[in-house]
Amino acid sequence: MQNAHDEFLNARFFAGLDGLRCLSIVAVVAYHVAGSHHGLVGRGYLGVSLFFAISGFLITTLLLRERDKAGHISLRGFFARRALRIFPLYYTVLGLYAVLVFFSEKDATVRGDFFANLPAFLTYTSNWFVPPAADKRVIFYFAWSLATEEQFYLLWPLVMSLSRRTWTPVLFMGGLLAVALGAPWAVSAGYLDPSQLGGRMLTSVSASICLGCLAAHLTHSPKGFAWVSPVLGQAWSVPVMAVLLAGAVVWPEAPNWLISLVMTALVVATCIRPEQPLAPVLGHSWVRYVGTVSYGIYLLHMLALNVVRRAMPGQGAAVYFVLTLAVSVLVATLSHRYFESQFLKLKGRFDWRERPQHVPESHLPRVPQPAAREPGALVGAGAEA
Repeated sequence: MQNAHDEFLNARFFAGLDGLRCLSIVAVVAYHVAGSHHGLVGRGYLGVSLFFAISGFLITTLLLRERDKAGHISLRGFFARRALRIFPLYYTVLGLYAVLVFFSEKDATVRGDFFANLPAFLTYTSNWFVPPAADKRVIFYFAWSLATEEQFYLLWPLVMSLSRRTWTPVLFMGGLLAVALGAPWAVSAGYLDPSQLGGRMLTSVSASICLGCLAAHLTHSPKGFAWVSPVLGQAWSVPVMAVLLAGAVVWPEAPNWLISLVMTALVVATCIRPEQPLAPVLGHSWVRYVGTVSYGIYLLHMLALNVVRRAMPGQGAAVYFVLTLAVSVLVATLSHRYFESQFLKLKGRFDWRERPQHVPESHLPRVPQPAAREPGALVGAGAEA
């Protein structure tokens, strides 16, 4: 058991997570193409929850390992790396949306709403200030998930860095999990109004992110790993968790907490048992590649869908899905290779996780970007630890 834990702690890359990202982004694209009334595809929005579970687990794992190696967590380095990974493409795409909406949107109400919501999009607060509207289009509404992620990136490292005791972040995240689980009940019981700002803030807390963070603390601990490994560290663990997740997704009455729990278990099993029956699928080069560029796919797929619909009107959902996914992958590939990569090259300048704390930074050689890339906002920034 100790050897298995050591292998987990020393792993520099969780290859299966890019595969899970691929499955997640495919589900999200299918959902946005077909809508919520197409059976199983209508549950594709749950792909975002899987992204959240991955992010919570992976970010916390990175922070815990940095603290162990360097003796502290460099907030300056973390925020700089996150900014270089997330902001360039996000603000470029948002700017593109602004230009397109200004010049081509014919619905004056929709156009006005977009520019009224622009401050929230610019500040990653759209999950608080841009409520969904069933009776009209809300352009760039999908950014709510990116806002949720960015708020997590801002708050969680601060909590971990400033905590003097190892159990303080666990208690904090446990409290957030209680909020995430209790807020929907409070809304249904009439105690919380989701149309008000306070209600939207409380209901925007993600149970999947919370569970991912708590799972990372559990597996980082030798005792916790010894407790988890017999269940999630077996050869059959990943296939069983995948089947359970499929069952939970198919079951319309499945509670969100159960889906988030199974998703988190799948993420953990994929990381602590890389050799398992689904490894050839999750580790396939094309599957992993789509997961690698899934951040770009997420930001660009609605633009791709609109282009496909205008170019080929009157086609079925299946045709639109295939073409939208293909165009999204192509554009995300070009973005990653010729645009995002220019900023990713700078991340190594802000990575001090491998440097001894007592050596002055000026006396150290420049640390290159690790072979295992740091995860991005929700999707497609690698699955490294």
